[in-house]
Amino acid sequence: MIFLRAIETKDASIKRDDSFPFNIPIVSNFKNIKFDSPVCIFVGENGSGKSTIIEALAIGMNAISVGSDQLDSDPSLDNVRKLASHFRFIRNRRPKRGFFFRAEDFFGFIKRVKSEVQDLRDLESEYEEKFSGYARMLAAGVAKGQHRALRNRYGEDADGYSHGESFLQLFESRLVPEGLYLLDEPEAPLSPQRQLALLSLIKKMVEKSCQFIIATHSPILMAYPDAQILSFESDSISPIAYDDVEHVSLTRSFLNNPENYLRRL
Repeated sequence: MIFLRAIETKDASIKRDDSFPFNIPIVSNFKNIKFDSPVCIFVGENGSGKSTIIEALAIGMNAISVGSDQLDSDPSLDNVRKLASHFRFIRNRRPKRGFFFRAEDFFGFIKRVKSEVQDLRDLESEYEEKFSGYARMLAAGVAKGQHRALRNRYGEDADGYSHGESFLQLFESRLVPEGLYLLDEPEAPLSPQRQLALLSLIKKMVEKSCQFIIATHSPILMAYPDAQILSFESDSISPIAYDDVEHVSLTRSFLNNPENYLRRL
């Protein structure tokens, strides 16, 4: 399922100035992107504009943000909200659910979940000491219910999970059918094996009518079957074949002959 069919500028072009993000060549030259696959991959070097565009997509689609301030109040996105106002978002229909995820938000999110779990444990202990009988059962029951809800969604022991395990637990709990998911460098906390697990999870959700737009540096995630890959390079965005992506060719060349690279260090 493709919910977001295209994004295009409302005017002929976006006026370039010295302020971020309008000083990024790809932004100032932006015309449109057409999405023709349920999985679209943005590739390009840091600073090319791919994260900025995916943030603007999230704002324009009123996506829920995972692990950070909501998009309409996040101060780090003030300038990107201005950019999003220049875009027209062309939908086939609205998704039922979905979210926006940035890798840098993940660690703060897990820290917050751990803090909430500990606060609920402390409340349970406090109620056990302060109250007795039915009052204690009622008060402690509320805290235990909230604790159980967090445990069911994010795991029995947040402290006991690695970052990769916590990340996959988060995704498995939040991905639902007929959703639009905008992911910015989701590979950051994941080992190669867990990146493959994420690919499997994405495949399962695409079969349930989900759409994914992903900015990534990972050749593993780029290899999703039949994904549309868009290269952010210089001042343009263009389709590119998997084997032609620089990250892929460089990684393949390095693995085939690491000594050739290491002796140049």
